[in-house]
Amino acid sequence: MTARNLPVALTIAGSDSGGGAGIQADLKTFHAFGVFGTSALTAVTAQNTLGVQAIHPIPIDLVRSQIDSVATDLRPDSIKSGMLATAELVETVAQSILDHGLENYVLDPVMVATSGDRLLEEDAEDALRTQLIPLATLVTPNLHEARTLTGLPVDTLEDMRDAAVALVEMGAGAALVKGGHLDEGEVVDLFWDGERETTWRRAKLPARHTHGTGCTLSAAAAAGLALGASLPEAADQAIDFVARAIGTAPGLGQGNGPVNHFVGTTITRGLDQA
Repeated sequence: MTARNLPVALTIAGSDSGGGAGIQADLKTFHAFGVFGTSALTAVTAQNTLGVQAIHPIPIDLVRSQIDSVATDLRPDSIKSGMLATAELVETVAQSILDHGLENYVLDPVMVATSGDRLLEEDAEDALRTQLIPLATLVTPNLHEARTLTGLPVDTLEDMRDAAVALVEMGAGAALVKGGHLDEGEVVDLFWDGERETTWRRAKLPARHTHGTGCTLSAAAAAGLALGASLPEAADQAIDFVARAIGTAPGLGQGNGPVNHFVGTTITRGLDQA
């Protein structure tokens, strides 16, 4: 039997026909980090840089079967979830994680697409809070998602800090609150793991090509964890990767275009390593 010498990550998310977000963004990000990507598809969407035109959910039992197939054979070193849409699907994913004892779980609490289209039913929000956050090694909400999950105002850096603390108190191992939508001239992201706080600040780029940044960030963090990085290291590398991906965006599409998933990464692992 060949010795395993390549880390594996699993993404549980929807498909983006435009290739900028969802499963497509996740798998490209895993590849950029040198991680073998696997997937469990939760929905097929018709979307592009202008918005979401149609959504077709995958049957719950088929989502569960996909997770089972990967977990029982390829045994992922980390997992991430994105678009889950319904309370029933949230519950299925939570039970799958528990049944298989999956570790290094990055929860991207996707609620609304960059275009403004809603991707999570309102009655699924409570299931997300009670069933997935306590299982998450890292949760990566934007300001709107942090506000919805915690019930707190999240409009300033101090608010972001309070929300991150609340998410950890809800059971998450750590929270990375993304401040890209703050009304400031810079982007501020905040990490809290119950013991240490880290903030990242960078100039806000006048870029419209930011489609799939949340998916890409959470996938990059999951890839880092699969490679053995600590939580703060994985968060730092993910933020750096996304910033460079935005800065070198290929300019595709008529609307909010995708970032550059081929920008490369500073985390590497040779195939000759065990």
